[in-house]
Amino acid sequence: MIGEILNNYKITKLSNGIRVASEKIDHVNSFSLGFWINVGSRDEILKNNGISHFLEHMFFKGTKKRSAKRISEDIESLGGYLNAFTSKEHTCFYGRGMKKYLEKTFIVLSDMIQDSIFDEKELKKEAKVVIDELHDIEDSPEELIFDKFETAIFKGNTLSMPIIGTENNVSNFSRDDLKNYISKNYNVNNFYVIASGNIDHDTLVKYTEKYLTGIKTSENKKRKIFKKNLTKDNYTYKDINQSHLIIGGTTFGYNNIDRAASNVISNILGEGSSSRLFQSLREKNGIAYQINTFMNSFYDISSFGVYLSTNEMSLKRARDIVLKEFEKIQTKEISSKELKRTKEYIKGHIQMSMESTSNRMMRMGHSLLYFNKIKTLEESMAEIDAITAEDILKHSKILLNPNNVTSVLISSNNLLN
Repeated sequence: MIGEILNNYKITKLSNGIRVASEKIDHVNSFSLGFWINVGSRDEILKNNGISHFLEHMFFKGTKKRSAKRISEDIESLGGYLNAFTSKEHTCFYGRGMKKYLEKTFIVLSDMIQDSIFDEKELKKEAKVVIDELHDIEDSPEELIFDKFETAIFKGNTLSMPIIGTENNVSNFSRDDLKNYISKNYNVNNFYVIASGNIDHDTLVKYTEKYLTGIKTSENKKRKIFKKNLTKDNYTYKDINQSHLIIGGTTFGYNNIDRAASNVISNILGEGSSSRLFQSLREKNGIAYQINTFMNSFYDISSFGVYLSTNEMSLKRARDIVLKEFEKIQTKEISSKELKRTKEYIKGHIQMSMESTSNRMMRMGHSLLYFNKIKTLEESMAEIDAITAEDILKHSKILLNPNNVTSVLISSNNLLN
């Protein structure tokens, strides 16, 4: 057992390889507990695309000791809740509750992860639920367009595949498929127990050693590092009134310190009502109710873009305004006032999010999985403060270069041609 203490964080690597991390917060009476597995849709192939997400659902459908209903009742009867999410690079099962119920929550999560039975009847029923979720995405252009965008810009890498998978795959997953995927990917080297709140670290370690005894050892697979390909603009027909557009490309991932500059550029352009695109599109020209930038980051790459929806008559004008703002930030140095405002906006949102134990636990999880350490709040603030106006100018010319920009449109007409 190896232990490490940093600020309020404690990290222990058990002899079997599982890492346990905690943050003690004395002034709250609750906790957020997460079981993190470093596997997601990026680790799939076309044939089983969607299995990570489908497994997330099936872990809640019953164990040797608990029915699906009892899994919920055992936690909700104590005032807590359970949930989970799947991303392209990891899966997390988490619970929240009052501090005296930490062990009970740990037991239920451990039971789900180690002793789910994956009953064939439940498997078929849940497949229908996930397919309904898939259809909901297809019927929601504001969601679908992000899958279309990443399919286009990540072409040639498994990052291009949607987390939810395909209807054919989901319909045909078998119990053996799930068991084999767990055997290959849910191993001690991939597994993290992370908690934030009024908890004792040594107690968390004790529970891990006592209840997580069924996590196996297996060889970690290496992920294929992203290599950029030329991408083409993409159009999808939908019989809808509004047109939905993303203009963007790729930028630095978590493994590159320059990601911080891309994040600041994203905020300058489209985060908040005082951002450049909100002001130029909505306030000055009365175009686009929905307008924002986004940055979806992975270990070695991030997707970056501007998303907007507007009526067909205004689409070309909206696109031209966005491209004009791209040009402006590449050619004219940002003022010290705007840069300071943007930095304070980013830092303020980070610090306000830290008032939630769930957000703190999520931040710890991302930090451990991407940096193999817990990045302190002070480190994050320092990275943002270090960005200069010269950095913005330099990185804008890379990030917003026309050769790096792809347009993805969902509309009843391809009006950008």
